Amino acid sequence: MATRSAVVNVMQGAALKASKALVRDFGEVEQLQVSRKGPADFVSMADLRAEETLRRELARARPGCGFLMEETGAVAGGHERWIIDPLDGTLNFLHGIAHFAISIALEREGAVVAGLVHDPVRHESFWAEKGVGAYMNDRRLRVSGRTRLEESVIATGIPYKARSDHGTYLAMLGALMPHVAGIRRFGAAALDLAWVAAGRYDGFWELGLKPWDMAAGILLVREAGGFVSDMDGGAGMLDTGSVLAANDHLHAPVGDMLRAAIADRPP
Repeated sequence: MATRSAVVNVMQGAALKASKALVRDFGEVEQLQVSRKGPADFVSMADLRAEETLRRELARARPGCGFLMEETGAVAGGHERWIIDPLDGTLNFLHGIAHFAISIALEREGAVVAGLVHDPVRHESFWAEKGVGAYMNDRRLRVSGRTRLEESVIATGIPYKARSDHGTYLAMLGALMPHVAGIRRFGAAALDLAWVAAGRYDGFWELGLKPWDMAAGILLVREAGGFVSDMDGGAGMLDTGSVLAANDHLHAPVGDMLRAAIADRPP
């Protein structure tokens, strides 16, 4: 059985408290108050309540930590900060699609050192600590061992209405689709990355993400033996908003195809 550290226990406890209300709200989703952050970009009372629960529980456990949160922004702190997405997959949630998660990461002096992605519906907690490994509940995780693209399932996220990069995504999809067994778009980047760590997906890419979408998932994939970079092959995912995750066999060929597709697009 995996031994959780105090930090992981704190994250787990906070996520479980927040998830109780999320599950309740999910069962009564038609009664939730919902507002728009932008076209096709929604925030519900469920997001706000979950974020407040997470902030309260995490601040109680580690006073002095800063926060970076999707809904309420940044709160200054010491040399550590929590990076939180209280409800990754809000659109799924609001449509009654049972695919959403809570994502929590602890960043210390610019490096993510612990992360957790909790799926309240499936009761799956994916967690990792730097140098310790990645786990789903108590089971050790490893990225898939597939070496051939034609046997691989790759996940992605497709931009919503307000975004202007649909042409870029169509070019990337067109370049990759003929070479893989399948492409999936489930609408929750944190879970996509967790599923790469668990070997359910063989890879994942997306553009235009925020730090709270991927901070925990990046650590999960790396601690499960996978490779993670931005779309240029660098390590600036949290700054650029782009991410490509896969095992060591597939990361390079998938990245080459996607970059070529972008480069070949007319200006």
